Formats: sequence, structure tokens, C-alpha cells
Amino acid sequence: MPDKLSKIIFNSISDGVFTVNNDCRITSFNKAAEHITGFKPSDAMGKYCFDIFRTEICNKQCALKDTLKTAEPIENVRVTIISREGCEIPISVTTTLLRDEENNVIGAVEFFRDVSEIERLKQHVGQKKNLDEIISVNPDMHKIINLLPYIAEADSNILIQGPSGSGKELFAQVIHNLSSRKYGPYIKINCAALPAPLLESELFGYKKGAFTDAKTDKPGLFCLANSGTLLLDEISEMDISLQVKLLRVLNNGEYMPLGSSKTMHSDARILAATNANLLEEIKKGTFREDLFYRINVVDINVPALKDRPEDIALLANYFLKKHKNKLKKSINNISPQALYLLNKYHFPGNVRELENAVEHAFVMCRGTEILPEHLPPNIRNNNLSNSVAPVIGDEKEIIVNSLNRNKGNKSKTAKELGMHRTTLWRKIKEYDIL
Repeated sequence: MPDKLSKIIFNSISDGVFTVNNDCRITSFNKAAEHITGFKPSDAMGKYCFDIFRTEICNKQCALKDTLKTAEPIENVRVTIISREGCEIPISVTTTLLRDEENNVIGAVEFFRDVSEIERLKQHVGQKKNLDEIISVNPDMHKIINLLPYIAEADSNILIQGPSGSGKELFAQVIHNLSSRKYGPYIKINCAALPAPLLESELFGYKKGAFTDAKTDKPGLFCLANSGTLLLDEISEMDISLQVKLLRVLNNGEYMPLGSSKTMHSDARILAATNANLLEEIKKGTFREDLFYRINVVDINVPALKDRPEDIALLANYFLKKHKNKLKKSINNISPQALYLLNKYHFPGNVRELENAVEHAFVMCRGTEILPEHLPPNIRNNNLSNSVAPVIGDEKEIIVNSLNRNKGNKSKTAKELGMHRTTLWRKIKEYDIL
């Protein structure tokens, strides 16, 4: 076959393909390999393959070296390479020996394909959350929920505010899943969990030799979140010096990895979340005013659970079903007495504390119904002046309030209270509720 035609075919293969000699130096490099790695054939030719691909197995269990050593082909090994731009790319690798016309081994050939899209789809399925995941009958919450599809579609920066445990991360995940970026990566980082230098290296990445332990290039989260969404949780805790660098990314998408003089670009959508009052932080000089207005294109305020008490019974029964499936226990409902105690508690830890309380009750309960004694002590002992038993008046009040919220719809009321519909009918008749 003429060399020109061979080259055309070689560069027409959709998978990345390159060959190496017996010393693992690259001898050919096709167009697909260039597209995936960012390296041109002229950059790769004559280089050791590990200088170009920089995978986690290059120095430990290189697929090409194994094939050259054992003469055995290797198929579909999943590894992560670092592109020329410094981004991690998952690939699937297949290798086999390369022989000349006399059957002498002259090197090896590697076929590889980018599997990042497949992995993103798997991740999307695994973490899929939509509007149905936001459980609420509160009017203020429903105003926010109804706007979420439009907010997600706009692709603007968003500031999500609310107390700890109120569900800010859930809102961020839902926004990502409703957006056009839903098949891209969704990455979150807690800005309060890392000191400023480490947070900077996580966000922007670094080049080899940038500091003592920087032995290889590492892509930052702005790189990894390309075509997707990056959630900066607890952004109020970010060091003021780092806020300046973040502002540059938000203004034009540009940043520099540590130790690099090359400007890189990120198109990641930025969501920010905080439980602090940023206007107060601005007055104290701990948060930049220009950064506040850059991230606050759209503002979502998630109310505390104490401000939406009508959601407590609904959420408690949602968590009941969730933990029933998870823990495989035949607990079918929460008693009215236990619901009464939950409704009287102020929940400083918000929805997260309520879920923990239901899970605690699951651990303690040995029957089929969660009772007051199964709840955490702080909830049982709250407001001791309110006697739990008998709670006929309390149960009647709970049912009446639920019926009013659901405009008399008994099916919705039964679902909210975790009762069977016939049980609700019996109690309506027992308490003479009109």
C-alpha cells in the first residue's frame, strides 16, 4: 500500500493511535491522538510516550511496556492522561506488538479513545436530581422551585444563600441537571475546608516544580469543570487575596496555574453558596464588594426549616421512605405523637438535622412505627411542658392543618402525614373533623 494512502487511513481513524519503538519512543502519532491530547505530531515524535501522556501508570505498570515485555496484547484498560492544557482526560487503552515483514518485533502500537463523555453520562445518571427531589409545600419555596428551570437555562452565575443544612447543595445540583450543561461535569468544593494556598492550587492547578511537592502537573477545578458547573460552597470563607484571582476568572474566564506563565481559559459555570450575610462581610472587609456583584447575578434564598414548619411532616415521611429502602427495615409510618414533637422542635440544623433525626429513629425502632421514644433526646426533651400523651388534641390539630394546606384533598393529606387513606378517614370521623 502506498505510503501516502497509509498516512491518509492512519489519520482517518477516529481512535487515537500512536506507535513506539522498542525503547518506547514515539514513531507515529495520528490526528485523533492530537485532538485528544492537544499535542501535535511534531511535539510527540521521538519523545518517550510517558512524556506526552503522563498517566498514573506510566511509572508503575505501563501498558505498552508490559506488551513489549510479555508480547501479550492489553485491551480496554482505563487510565487518566493529562492533556497539553493540563486537564485530566480518562481514556480506554488497547495495545499490541508491532512487527515488520519478517515478523521481528519493532515496537508496539496503542489505540486509545476518550471516555470522558461516557463517564459524565454515568455520573449524571448516578447523581440525577430534579425538581421532584425538592420536597416542600411552602409557598416561598414553591416560588423558587417554579423559577429554577428558567434560572438553570440562563447559564448565569448564581448565589445561593441560606442557613447550614437547608439544602443549598441540592438546589445547586438541580440547577446543573436542568441546564444545558447537565452532561458536563458537576464539581463542588468547600472553600472553608482548605487553607488559602491549598484552595488556590485546587482551583487553579499547578505546574511541575511550582513548589516542593509539585512533582507532576495537576489540573485545577476550573479546568476539570470545563463545559460543566463548579459549585464554590461557603464562598464567604475564601481568603480575600484569593477572591481577587477568582474575580478575574469570573470577568473573562482567564486564570494561571501556579508556577505557570501561560494564561488558560475556563468556561465553567460558577455557582456560589453561603450561610453568611455577604453584605455584612463586605462591611467587615472580609469579602470583596466587586466579587459579590459578580457572583450575585441571580440570588436564591433558601429559607430555614423553622420558617416552613408545614414541610416538617412531609420531609419526615420522605426520609422515612428513603431510609426504609436503605436499611431494609419494615417501619411503615411515624406516629402522630412523634410527628407532634418534630413539629414543635425548632431544628437549628435544618433539613439535615431532620433527616438525621429520622435515621436515628430508624436505628432505635424495633417495631413498625416510629414513636416519641425513638427520636433523639434533644427533640424528645424539647418544650417539656407540652405533654406527649395523650395527644388527641395535638393529632387533631395536625390533621386539620394538613387538610387546610391541601385544600381538603384527603389523598394529598394522607400522603403528607404518612397515613393510609382509610386511616385518615377513620380519624376524621373519630375527631369529628368537618
